[in-house]
Amino acid sequence: MDLHRIRLGNAVFEGRNNAYLLVGDRTTLVDPGASLDSVRDDLHGGLSAAGVGVGDIDQILLTHWHADHSGLAGELAAESGAVVRAHEADAPLVSGDGDAVAAERRLRERRFDEWSIPTGKRDELVAFLDRHDDLQGDAIEVRTLSDGDRILAGDDELEVVHLPGHAAGLVGFAAETEDREEMLVGDAILPTYTPNVGGADLRVDRPLGRYVESLVRLMDRDVGRAWPGHRDPIDDPTARARAILDHHRERTERVVSVLRERGRADPWTVSADLFGELEAIHILHGPGEAFAHLDHLAHEGVAERDGDGEYRLTTEDPTVADLFPNTKY
Repeated sequence: MDLHRIRLGNAVFEGRNNAYLLVGDRTTLVDPGASLDSVRDDLHGGLSAAGVGVGDIDQILLTHWHADHSGLAGELAAESGAVVRAHEADAPLVSGDGDAVAAERRLRERRFDEWSIPTGKRDELVAFLDRHDDLQGDAIEVRTLSDGDRILAGDDELEVVHLPGHAAGLVGFAAETEDREEMLVGDAILPTYTPNVGGADLRVDRPLGRYVESLVRLMDRDVGRAWPGHRDPIDDPTARARAILDHHRERTERVVSVLRERGRADPWTVSADLFGELEAIHILHGPGEAFAHLDHLAHEGVAERDGDGEYRLTTEDPTVADLFPNTKY
């Protein structure tokens, strides 16, 4: 696989982004990054170093809809004529579809209420999100991908692997090499921190449960190397997925402890116990993560949510390990 990693600056969210270039019969760019001048400069520099101009790009693939991965897709497609592809669940948001964007905004307001985010913190978060709206870039026509699709990229055939959790339409792009499978995984797994679940995409139903299923799917594939959306390649993706699964099991145990001590609590209160004072995007990600774990407990029947949006345990001492899959890894 003729793969070039292009490192992109990222002054808004944690960690440097990665764009990936596959050169060949269908020159393909994966996750071009946010619509920022600094990112644009990094991307053009990386393309030039690989001997590729924007006009040479035939196809742009997106692992998911978040602006730090998809923001430059519109302008690059307009300049090059490249086809843009994203999973069917995320394509409406990438394309800038008005109904999809409005529905996501309405859902955001509902979640703010359900999670009991205080008014002052809510205003701070909305101001942060509004300041960074332009990172999403230009509206664009998007062709949809589905799990199991196979597409030509560079000179290789990639399999689309749906890995929801961090985003509803997050996909990996898997390629068979001589001795192992490699996968471009976006933010499905990351090398130094865990992708946010619950707050990063409010549309995901049962966010932690879906993410756990995606981690198990990655482990079952026994990928030889993963190319993540941020930071460095992951040489043992199975071990990394297992570590993230263990992390979420431990976090669920902490959430159970909070509910045991408090009797009942809403997601904002639980997030404060987990993470302390929250600022900027973490005002969304913190209670979102708490909600994902509370929702998992409720779905597994060991907690319930009352009419005031607070959760309480329904069994005195749940065994958290039983709420997660036992795997052979």
